[in-house]
Amino acid sequence: MFRGGSLWAGIISGGMQQLQHTKALQNGAMDRKTYAVHTTGNVSSALGTMAGIEYGAMLGSAVMPGIGTIAGSIVGGIVGDRVGRYVGHNTGRMMFNTANQVVDTVNDQILH
Repeated sequence: MFRGGSLWAGIISGGMQQLQHTKALQNGAMDRKTYAVHTTGNVSSALGTMAGIEYGAMLGSAVMPGIGTIAGSIVGGIVGDRVGRYVGHNTGRMMFNTANQVVDTVNDQILH
């Protein structure tokens, strides 16, 4: 698993998104917290794309070898990307919002 075409598809997909978000951060169009959330989304999107291509191709091959393999890998890659991005963004939001709340609470305790 995660070798060959699916590996490169995931790396290219996640890498292109990360490059866009890095440029936005450098240009001041995005803050660090949002960048961190997008980074978790990009990583999980890349993993979802890789897994979706692999498992979609396997399912497509089981249903209809040849054409099913191609169709399954395309549909699996799209679904894997979307699910991976959704999970990654929500995880990132939970992680970084929780971290900010802890820091704010500690600051409030120290300052008051």
